[in-house]
Amino acid sequence: MISAISAEPDPAGSILFVGRDAAGHWLVQGCKGQLEGRFISHTAAWAFARAECRGLPGARIVAALRPLIPAVSFEPLRPDECAIDRAA
Repeated sequence: MISAISAEPDPAGSILFVGRDAAGHWLVQGCKGQLEGRFISHTAAWAFARAECRGLPGARIVAALRPLIPAVSFEPLRPDECAIDRAA
């Protein structure tokens, strides 16, 4: 079942946080968990955040003051796990 998508912007506005995790990876995270990306540099992370904001009316970018906690682990797979062929 597909839920209805509102064409109206979020009245609270979206916030994208740009910062590093405890291991030093550059991350961009949406405040509501709707997006996360890992980047090789500060420049790449900020460029992605700016590009995403163009499609989110009222969105803003905030530099994270504390290490971000990745939603997706960067640890190697355990023996009982398997990777999918392609990411989304």
